[in-house]
Amino acid sequence: MKISLKHFEYVFTVFAILIYSGGIVLLILSGGANESDVAVNYNTALLTLINLLIYLITIVLLIIRWKKTIFAFTTNRFIWMLLIVAVMSVFWSFSPGDTKKDVFKLICSSLFGVYFSTRYTLKEQIQILGVTFGLAIILSFLFAVGLPKYGKMGGVHAGKWRGIFMHKNNLGIQMLFSCMVFLTLAMNAKKKAWIYWCGCGLSILLILLAASTAALVNLVILIGVFFVLRSLWLPYSLMIPTIMGISSLGTIFFVWFKENEDLIFGALGKDSNLSGRGELWGHVYDMIWKQPWLGYGYGGFWHGWNGESAYIWFAEPWTPTHPHSGFLDLWLDLGLLGLSIFWMGFVISCIRALLIVRLNKSEENLFPTMMMIYLILANLAETALIGSENWILYIAFSCSTVSLLNENKSQKKFRKSIKNTDFTYLTGGDKNENLNARS
Repeated sequence: MKISLKHFEYVFTVFAILIYSGGIVLLILSGGANESDVAVNYNTALLTLINLLIYLITIVLLIIRWKKTIFAFTTNRFIWMLLIVAVMSVFWSFSPGDTKKDVFKLICSSLFGVYFSTRYTLKEQIQILGVTFGLAIILSFLFAVGLPKYGKMGGVHAGKWRGIFMHKNNLGIQMLFSCMVFLTLAMNAKKKAWIYWCGCGLSILLILLAASTAALVNLVILIGVFFVLRSLWLPYSLMIPTIMGISSLGTIFFVWFKENEDLIFGALGKDSNLSGRGELWGHVYDMIWKQPWLGYGYGGFWHGWNGESAYIWFAEPWTPTHPHSGFLDLWLDLGLLGLSIFWMGFVISCIRALLIVRLNKSEENLFPTMMMIYLILANLAETALIGSENWILYIAFSCSTVSLLNENKSQKKFRKSIKNTDFTYLTGGDKNENLNARS
């Protein structure tokens, strides 16, 4: 029974992460729709049913491990405070009905993040992500080559790969994270590391085929951060000059990039205005300052011509459905209150993650910090924060860092108690003889 349950949970976890990432189901239900398609309506009842099934199974599995679940809830208080603000936003939401539905989804997806962290160790979490992204890579190639109507973009971005996702930028974001997963696994592997290096290379190839400029830039940054974090294991005499050297190279690259950004973006078929995001963000700020403190309620802003987003649609003919920034989206939804709570919890989680890096010299322990930095980079120009797969993994790794720190603390106390134990009464020998034996 235990073996069958273990296998079931493994398959369930991989499947759930794939669904939360927005892969396969929505693309198929939409019939391969593109963002330029006007008024594309499709039935999402199947996706709703799948999500409800995931929610139900998650709750049952959390109840089975209720002690670990309670511990996860008592730590990371800022995450739960943010969820409470989201629930309370029903009272000031500009679309209370939509807020209720979106809050329900947010709570259930957050519970899956708790389940992921309480069921699996950090190492197991990264391995499961490797399996999930490996599956996503294989399916993305199959869709793009065998079913180009689904696997490739049409309209404005015709020919760009999107794999099993709705948009090429979604593929870019997912493959950026995938590359970090496989890089971590490859650097930590003792056998068959070539499999993980292949996963890393294929992730980069899909980013190139998707022509996701932001993902490419962020990939360079994250690889640099990876080696900066590894340098924290060096002795201080080597650590400080190494970090300074990498930081200097990063600064030189940034200055060069800023001076040549028009040329670089032009070579990539982009512009320094980030494909119209500059103007969009200006209009988003206009709406933010109308409701700066509490926002428009979770999920209460973006409702096309029927909501407050009509102002932005009037100003932007391409009718965006999100602000292309996870942090601006959070500010629109929950105001400065929600944004402040998120950043306070985020900073605490980052500090914990850095402590784990310093205490444990293993590549897998770099991953929570990498996840935090990835979360920032992914949400600078795209909306992939609250309620997304990234939010679930943020909760999972935040809870995992607390567990790892508690384990280190317990081990330290155990070693200290062993060191200070008088073994005279245990061995029946002379106290001085035992002390000499211990020394």
